[in-house]
Amino acid sequence: MASSDSGTPPLPGSAPSAASTLPTISTHILDTEGGQPAGGIHVILYKLGEDDRPIRLTQALTDGDGRIRDLLERPMSPGVYRLEFNLAGVREPGSGDDRFFRRMTLDLRIDDVSRSYHVPLLLSPFSLTTYRGS
Repeated sequence: MASSDSGTPPLPGSAPSAASTLPTISTHILDTEGGQPAGGIHVILYKLGEDDRPIRLTQALTDGDGRIRDLLERPMSPGVYRLEFNLAGVREPGSGDDRFFRRMTLDLRIDDVSRSYHVPLLLSPFSLTTYRGS
């Protein structure tokens, strides 16, 4: 069990100390057409090798709030990371798979590995918007 600087163990359910919190890559996807979070979207995180070939690190589905809080799940290293959002089939069952955008891929250059990176995605029928969040 990890202990705090005071020599006493942390209380169950207490927040980890800043020293034990690793930087993350996270996302939050909102369906602006429906005005709600986009749950169940398959997201894959890759790291590009020196030859620019993608190496898959992890994959996950967005939760009911449209979030994936930590895609990295390991220590971050400098380099280019790729987020792939698979958007086909994200509508309500039975409503048809008529989304115009099927997949979106973003390459991110990460030099500062001491901070976390949040990449939100806003979906609408014929538009996608993303930005570097906080």
